[in-house]
Amino acid sequence: MQPFGFTQAKTVDGAVAQSGRFVAGGTTLIDLMKLDVETPRQVVDINLLPLDRVEAAPDGGLKIGALVRNSDLANHPDVKARYTVLSEALLSGASPQLRNMATTGGNLLQRTRCYYFRDTNYACNKRQPGSGCPAIDGFNRVHAVLGGSENCVATHPSDMAVAMMALETLVHMQGTKGERQIALDDFYLAPGSTPDKENVLEPGELITYVTLPALAAGTKSYYLKLRDRAQYEFALASAAVVVQVDGGRVKRVRIAMGGVGTKPWRSKEAEAVLEGKAANEQNFRAAAEAALRDAKPLRYNGFKIELAKRAVVRALMVATQNA
Repeated sequence: MQPFGFTQAKTVDGAVAQSGRFVAGGTTLIDLMKLDVETPRQVVDINLLPLDRVEAAPDGGLKIGALVRNSDLANHPDVKARYTVLSEALLSGASPQLRNMATTGGNLLQRTRCYYFRDTNYACNKRQPGSGCPAIDGFNRVHAVLGGSENCVATHPSDMAVAMMALETLVHMQGTKGERQIALDDFYLAPGSTPDKENVLEPGELITYVTLPALAAGTKSYYLKLRDRAQYEFALASAAVVVQVDGGRVKRVRIAMGGVGTKPWRSKEAEAVLEGKAANEQNFRAAAEAALRDAKPLRYNGFKIELAKRAVVRALMVATQNA
């Protein structure tokens, strides 16, 4: 770990006025600093900021502060009752100890668990643009089949973000230029030719809270995570579905996948196939096929395509079984 300066912010304005990396739970940043993957000169502690509450939003949705801990969010009564997919996703991630520390904002900003990114003995375009991506021709079992480029095929590791993608979450940010908001689907960037740019945050800009929209009566949701072991493991493929069924037909559906994309992957193609159709396994399979139609397997991760399809089908089956 390289030497760094450390300060503590007491207000949002005070935090964004400082030049440095923000730290709250530290469950990602501190690990990467220990590995010399990230070497910030200045770290700004934001734990004193008043961003740790879950509140009702004016439109009937939910406002979640960036410093709300994952365990608190997963077990919040409104989240468990109305946004079940989010609670399930959070509880499937990490360990109880990490969930007690990790925050909403930090979870959205998790960096990839690609072993080439985390080992400075290897080249990595995320760490050093133009140096190469050894994962493309290397051992790539855990890497992306959607959204990759010739420069990067690393997956996004968050479970929470996949559920929030299906819930059409808005991300609210504040920087030196003021406040703004953006849909989560637009918050993340595909690697393209600039894999070091993972999201639209500007230098010094801070996520302050996120908002979940109100859900229509009768909406059901479910999160399914498939992984090598039952606990403390990242997804090989996961599916988050939010669905409303009326008269046996899918009136509205949102589908997102994890473990298979370079960002939490919402499939509008799958949604378009399914909306207005009968809520049955045949149509769920057609939606899953559409979701993975553009998948590009690498040498060792081709199994993820069928795995993800089955995750989507199973998640839809569970979510609609009592609809």
